[in-house]
Amino acid sequence: MLQQTRVSVVIPYYERFLGRFPTVHALAAAEEDDVLAAWSGLGFYRRARNLHAGARQMEQDHGGEVPRDPAELGAIKGIGRYTVGAILSAAFDMRLPILDGNVIRVLSRLFRVDGPPDRAATQKVLWGLAEDVLPTHRPGDFNQALMDLGATVCKPSGPICAACPLSDVCEGLAAEDAESFPRPGRKQKVRFVERVAVRLRLPDGRILLERRPARGLLPNLWEMPAAEVSEGEAPGGLARAVCARLVRSHGLAADLVDDLVPCGVAEHRFSHRHWTTHVFEAQALAAPAAPESSKPERRWVAISEFEDLGLPTASRKAIEL
Repeated sequence: MLQQTRVSVVIPYYERFLGRFPTVHALAAAEEDDVLAAWSGLGFYRRARNLHAGARQMEQDHGGEVPRDPAELGAIKGIGRYTVGAILSAAFDMRLPILDGNVIRVLSRLFRVDGPPDRAATQKVLWGLAEDVLPTHRPGDFNQALMDLGATVCKPSGPICAACPLSDVCEGLAAEDAESFPRPGRKQKVRFVERVAVRLRLPDGRILLERRPARGLLPNLWEMPAAEVSEGEAPGGLARAVCARLVRSHGLAADLVDDLVPCGVAEHRFSHRHWTTHVFEAQALAAPAAPESSKPERRWVAISEFEDLGLPTASRKAIEL
């Protein structure tokens, strides 16, 4: 959870997640939808899928125990060199380095490491430094101390150098250019996407949700029926087309859907994508005749059931608008 999320955000999710899946066995036995629902709101859902797949791999290959051999642990799905070092040093006090964003920043300033950290050559230098500075005594505590130092003192901007225990040996501070490290890498362009979403509501308050495709952004997660707006296309016209598709494919009679009502716009920013979603509402005057089990990728969902679904933040914003 901490790989791409702040500690303050993670804590309540962490406590709820462990309450629901207290052991590797419990996580391995869970359905993916339940895991995604517990993760919902943290983003980067591939992490949750890898965690789930990794638990099943540990259950199958290691009897539900976390392997202590770095090579065996590194073979678990979703676990790379950083996670191997974090797990084995923190849990078993093994002398293995870590390299997360905070540690990269501390080491880059401490040793004035030239080159963007996302380049292979710079990564090699940083991993070497992380291993060189790692003590044999309490390496797990040392790794965590480096992470905390980067998070609270050696911050991206406005580092508190006067409070830093490493200020006497920091080459960046001595050269008075600490904040210019780490060197900036190439910035990825943000893709702006305009969408429409239709909130089709039954008289009892339930709304229709669809599961997203298995590939691409937010795979297999739930959202209101939606579509991307093409250049020059009117959002209202596309929303009516989405509604017409629902009438045809979901067994609704054409006269069961009232006129669309615009509800506003929901904005959501991913790492390299920005969604602008125009939300429209339509009232279905009766539930479809076809049983829900015949359409496993669509569900009529009450607000009280949201917690049981893998409902990403972008979907919640549009639903709650």
